Amino acid sequence: MGEEAAGVRPELVREAEVSLLECKVCFERFGHRQQRRPRNLPCGHVVCLACVAALAHPRSLALECPFCRRACRACDTSDCLPVLHLLELLGSTLHASQAALSAAACAPGVLTCQHAFGGWGTLVNPTGLALCPKTGRVVVVHDGKRRVKIFDSGGGGAHQFGEKGDAAHDVKYPLDVAVTNDCHVVVTDAGDRSLKVFDFFGQIKLVVGKQFSLPWGVEITPQNLALVTDAEAGTLHLLEVDFPEGVLRRIERLQAQLCNPRGVAVSWLTGAIAILEHPWPLGTAGDNTRVKVFNSTMQLIGQVDSFGLNLLFPSKITISAVAFDHQGNVIVADTSGPAIICLGKPEEFPALKPMVTHGLSRPVALVFTKENSLLVLDTASHTIKIFKVMEGNGG
Repeated sequence: MGEEAAGVRPELVREAEVSLLECKVCFERFGHRQQRRPRNLPCGHVVCLACVAALAHPRSLALECPFCRRACRACDTSDCLPVLHLLELLGSTLHASQAALSAAACAPGVLTCQHAFGGWGTLVNPTGLALCPKTGRVVVVHDGKRRVKIFDSGGGGAHQFGEKGDAAHDVKYPLDVAVTNDCHVVVTDAGDRSLKVFDFFGQIKLVVGKQFSLPWGVEITPQNLALVTDAEAGTLHLLEVDFPEGVLRRIERLQAQLCNPRGVAVSWLTGAIAILEHPWPLGTAGDNTRVKVFNSTMQLIGQVDSFGLNLLFPSKITISAVAFDHQGNVIVADTSGPAIICLGKPEEFPALKPMVTHGLSRPVALVFTKENSLLVLDTASHTIKIFKVMEGNGG
């Protein structure tokens, strides 16, 4: 009632909070108190006062805009009055929205964030997330100097590899990552349109090139086969690889005429395969998304798109990642919420149940641990966030 009375739609409130009301350097929300006050740089970009102080040289107070690199001094900055006024205008509405999210978080089955690791510098614009099934270590691909970062199960940095470069074995522009049952790391590389296989210590084992137009999503089946989507060709491929020897044994096209397929997931319970499609052509601004689920013999058993979900859900949904939980339910990440949502089993689509309703900025990848914790890769905060069921919940 508070949001309707204020004349502000809930999805616009959330978009304003994420897009306008947080500092894009530290990702903290702007506020009226000193350290979080929004400050205009002479170039027009806005950061919080704490980041101005952190970026400025301690003696000369000189700094560069972190976005356009224009030089200025800390004393050249000024309060960003439009953002301060927007904070006042949306204050009561945002508090009402946050109260509603907090109430939702107390619902049975909703997950809460227990731990986060990574952060800017450790990770740079990460795009893909995977778990090693044997060791429980977390593997992330990102835009750092070394493209593949491996953390231990507690979030400590283990090691990294995959140099940025022009050599055939270098990783140029990684999109997704998976880890095989025998601990090999498989990366889709949009830079040279290839699939690259490394051992867990970073030694290159295999480069599969000339087979794909734009390889995007990658997943490993229980049989240790690799599933790869080709966003440009509109296809799904199955690869049989001798990973220790680095030999491609067979490649098979499982599905064609898909519409810009990106994410792919497989259920270890049922063998079902979920594919995330983006029906708008590559490079356009459309944000419609669609999830198709096939059984183990590649028969379509369920599908749902963001238009249909928007008819059932009170706010806009834009799906950015798909996964299966241990019960065979399809789980998706929503960047419009932002949220994590359970769609239910493919035969029941869509049985919507929010799982995570706050604590995210831009979730782009999901994976469940053996202990049924949910790991979410949040590219806006450059972190991996671990969500678990609240104590006392039966979900």
